[in-house]
Order: sequence, then structure tokens, then C-alpha cells
Amino acid sequence: MRTDLKELYSEFSNSLKLDYDLKKKNWFNIGGKTKIYFKSDNLKELIKFLQKVRNKEKIFILGGGSNTLITDQFFDGVVIKLTNNFNNISMLNENIIIAGSAVTDKSLSEFAMENSLGGFEFLSCIPGTVGGGIKMNAGCFQREFKDILISIQALNKLGQVITIPANEINFKYRDSGLSDDLIFLSASFKGFKKNKDLIKDEIKFLKEKKEKTQPTKIKTSGSTFKNPINQSKKKVWQLIKDSVPLDKTFGEASISKKHCNFFVNKGNAKFEDMKKLIEFVSESVFNKTGIKLEKEIKILE
Repeated sequence: MRTDLKELYSEFSNSLKLDYDLKKKNWFNIGGKTKIYFKSDNLKELIKFLQKVRNKEKIFILGGGSNTLITDQFFDGVVIKLTNNFNNISMLNENIIIAGSAVTDKSLSEFAMENSLGGFEFLSCIPGTVGGGIKMNAGCFQREFKDILISIQALNKLGQVITIPANEINFKYRDSGLSDDLIFLSASFKGFKKNKDLIKDEIKFLKEKKEKTQPTKIKTSGSTFKNPINQSKKKVWQLIKDSVPLDKTFGEASISKKHCNFFVNKGNAKFEDMKKLIEFVSESVFNKTGIKLEKEIKILE
């Protein structure tokens, strides 16, 4: 049984678009249309919408689009974008911040700085949103989401709001192990009191360090592969550098000259171009080293 699109549109016309183009909704600037695009402003509306489409449609939650490669073909499903009420951020007490899942990592870092709360500085260098950061246990400079998370509030597939304490989540490197059926709503984070100027200096230092080694202001999507921490002492960029001709391109999909684990849309790269480049690099590393790389990037197809 499929969703009655006319009925759905009449009920959610202010928040819903049909045959919606996703190309501008991700950092790669790659992608075609989705059958249903739903911008959810609040929890009540989100629950109501899910009750209409659950078990009838494939559902994909789109955060900042910073680590997402989207098919050029028609996506026969639902893409949900959380906005407004999921973008709130506040202090619970002097050490704890509550942030909606649509809050950007950068905004969370800046909010912590303004409230003289340390421990969030690394977030200034992570693209994307709180929801995506939790899902993949995002991190950099030896810090990860698991280091600051207290608990998350999420919506399960029955439409119930549940709270999951961080100590019940099986965090691993770039993975939370949390079900794809969960939709993250908000989270609470703990920091520690720290001088605001010291926080500002730390953020400046980390950003400068990142800009020296990683491409910025271009159509890229962050790290493509995870570091194979249990298989090799080498970082993934070293494995790629040793295994792949770095000038290899497919159409306008290329490898960044600044950091070879970052792939770039040089102009109007197609989904298949970028996918072929990802597969080529993965196969080349495996053939040279025997190491099977795991993608950090999410692919919607």
C-alpha cells in the first residue's frame, strides 16, 4: 500500500513538496528529485506526518547534507528535513546545554563559548548538525560526540518520544550503533567552566589547523572513508596516497589535492561519477593493501 499523495499534500501543504530537487540541499551539489520532501517545523506535526507514511515509504532524514551523496535518479521515498523547533539551543544549568538535532555543530560550539563552557571547541571544525553528529559519533582532533553527550531524545517508529542515556549507547569510531528507525529530536551535552578567551583561542587554533590540511569553500563532502583503525596504523589518506593515482577523475569528480580522503565536485559532477570514484579508490586500496575501507559518507540511492 502506497501513500495517497493528494491526501498527504492537502493535509501538509505548508510543509510538504512533491518532486522536490535535492541538488542544492547537500554540500556536493549532486542529486535529483525526491518524491516527497517534508520540512518538519515541530514535533506534533512530525508525529502526525509519520503516522501517515510509516511502513509505506522509504524515509531518509537529511541534516546539513555535509556527508551525503544523493542519487541523480528519482528517489522514490520521503526526505525529511527538521527545522524551526528542532533548531533551538539553551542552557539547562551552568554545565549542561540542550540542543535540537537541527542545530549545527558550529552553532553549538559558539553557544558553548558564549556561555564560557569548554569541551565543545572541536565542534567548530565539524560540518553538519547535532543529529548527524550523534548518529555517526562525529569527531576530530581526538574528540568525539560521545565525550560530551549526556542523553538524546528521539522518536521511535511507533511515534513515541524516548530518552536514551549516553551510557546505554554503544559508541564506536564514527558509529553510534543506534537504529536507523530513530529520528533524533534533541540532545543534552555536558561541558566544564572555562575562560571565554581561552575557548576562543582554542577554536581559532583548531580552525587554522584544519584549514591547512583540509579543503574549504568548495563542493566537497568531508571525509569519504573512515580510518581503518583495527586494520592499519596508517591513516586512510596515507593508504589512498600509496594506492591511487591522485589525478584520477571520473567526469568532474576528483580527489582533493589538499587532502586525498576528500573528493570534490569540480563543476557539474554526476552521482555516478562520484560513486565510481569512491569505488575506484576503495578497490585500489584493497588491491594494494588488502584493507577494505568503510565509507564515512552516506549514500542515498
